[in-house]
Amino acid sequence: MAYKISAACLSCGSCVPECPSGAIAEGEPYTIDPGKCTECGACADTCPAEAISKA
Repeated sequence: MAYKISAACLSCGSCVPECPSGAIAEGEPYTIDPGKCTECGACADTCPAEAISKA
């Protein structure tokens, strides 16, 4: 089950460099491509708004 980004996203960009598969796309809020997400959780661990969770 891929991670997802909620409306609580601050669009700060801290998660983007943490994603080893390049699954995160910029926007408001940012989005995660479930086809690329490897479910590693690195993005969720770095999110200051705690806006990233398992879908």
